[in-house]
Amino acid sequence: MSKPRIAVIISSTRKARFADKPAAWLMEQVANHPELDFELVDLRDYDLPFFDEAASNAWVPSQDERAQRWQQKVAGFDGYLFVLAEYNHSIPAALKNAFDQDYVGWNRKPGGALAYGSMGGARSLEHLRNVMVEVQMVPLRNAVHIGGSDFFKVWSGGQNAPLTEIEGILKPSLDAMLDELVWWTKATKAAREG
Repeated sequence: MSKPRIAVIISSTRKARFADKPAAWLMEQVANHPELDFELVDLRDYDLPFFDEAASNAWVPSQDERAQRWQQKVAGFDGYLFVLAEYNHSIPAALKNAFDQDYVGWNRKPGGALAYGSMGGARSLEHLRNVMVEVQMVPLRNAVHIGGSDFFKVWSGGQNAPLTEIEGILKPSLDAMLDELVWWTKATKAAREG
């Protein structure tokens, strides 16, 4: 029996983004997970236009082939982890647009985050959780936050140290989030398939 599939979605598309560093660390941590399979999904690889459909795909099929391709990708997963930047106290526009391009694919699946920024991405994650609720996802309570002096230690604009230097701080939160992700992924998958 195949393991449930989890997308690790990089939320930022900026050339100067920090996201690649924590995304690589996260993928190393989950590479041999016994209960879930993880795939890195980069929003840069999806040339999504700004949402301009007649309505949500919950009501009307999307016409733009780029949106349809994104919807097929989203639908292929049983849960999601977002590598989440914080821009002006909220989620990146590219991520919000990715949510707007699909409604159906996100439904009844769990979502968590590795959030970063000077305040640990906390405000961005709060907004992400609101969006997840609206598209009928299950926002996980536990999350990984890289903030404060830890962020400036590993950020390329700071000391640019490897994430392994703060791994001891991140691992307990990661383990708690993954435990929760396993439970909710199994529960929501069973409900969707039952």
